[in-house]
Amino acid sequence: MSSAENIPQHLALPVPHGGRLRQAARDYGIPLAQWLDLSTGINPSGWPVPPLPPQCWQRLPEDDDGLLEVAAAYYGTPQLWPCAGSQQAIQTLPLLRAPCRVGMLQPSYAEHAHAWRSTGHAVVPLTADTVAAQLDALDVLLLVNPNNPTGTRCTPEQLLAWHARLAARGGWLVVDEAFMDATPQHSIAAHSGAAGLIVLRSLGKFFGLAGVRVGFVLAWPQLLQRLAAAFGPWAVNHPAREVARRALLDSPWQHAMRHQLHEQGTRLAALLHQVGLTPCGGTTLFQYVTTPEAAAVQQSLARQGILVRRFEQPAALRFGLPGDEVEWQRLEVALLSAAACSAGEWACGEGPVRREDSAPTTA
Repeated sequence: MSSAENIPQHLALPVPHGGRLRQAARDYGIPLAQWLDLSTGINPSGWPVPPLPPQCWQRLPEDDDGLLEVAAAYYGTPQLWPCAGSQQAIQTLPLLRAPCRVGMLQPSYAEHAHAWRSTGHAVVPLTADTVAAQLDALDVLLLVNPNNPTGTRCTPEQLLAWHARLAARGGWLVVDEAFMDATPQHSIAAHSGAAGLIVLRSLGKFFGLAGVRVGFVLAWPQLLQRLAAAFGPWAVNHPAREVARRALLDSPWQHAMRHQLHEQGTRLAALLHQVGLTPCGGTTLFQYVTTPEAAAVQQSLARQGILVRRFEQPAALRFGLPGDEVEWQRLEVALLSAAACSAGEWACGEGPVRREDSAPTTA
């Protein structure tokens, strides 16, 4: 038996994600360069990376390069440690507790549940309405805030109240704030340092720097020490550290981008409503639409070289932002064309049903 065959099935199967553009190009026979990828929720107008000094490529990274101080100022707490994207923390945190009960919203970012189940923990599915009632039966409450893909947001006051209840008996509140940078006023990052509170941040979404794989764990000192030991030396490479440091320092770009993303999120919600796909949730970076015709909508757009993310439970779609006016016009034409070809129905996967009685949803 090969080593691959010894891998447990639940570990061998990867969690599906957006951005599998090469697979879509093969499936639909459309050249890669002709696709518009709206499947990821990553800012298409990301922070502009400048040329880097040669030493970034020639020397090992060092912890005293200024990144921690810059990140502390940006997130409002010195209690943090860098990691190779949130994914490194997502996979490591379950190893730091004995098997326990971990509550998570459904649907949510699937890597969290995958990581905790894979290490022997019991994952308890929750809805926004059942968290408070089930909290005392949980050892860990893990929330993506705002939630991915639904956009559901918990208030800082509610999160801190839940944290207090968990921490009183040694429990954890883990909050993944991957999509929080556009609305920092809703973050609880500044409260990190209190035992039992863990906040995950990254530069992948708002900054549009998913490829550099830089994230931060914000937590109390003892847990950060354990994580640092588990991550090992040089968890974040030298070029990525330098890019992250510069991006976190660029306050003018951050302020301008927050305004831009708010406008674009509102525009995307209005466009989707126009064609009968009224969002039921979202953030400035994506809109979430539940519809029994999700597969037909996805296929219709894919035949036109536009990739969106589809979910099965419940049947839903997530639309990211186009990157420029040409892409906006392309999405609008594709949606309207599909609607017109279908005579107002998605029966053959050609266009959306117009719902004139639906109210628009803002970003």
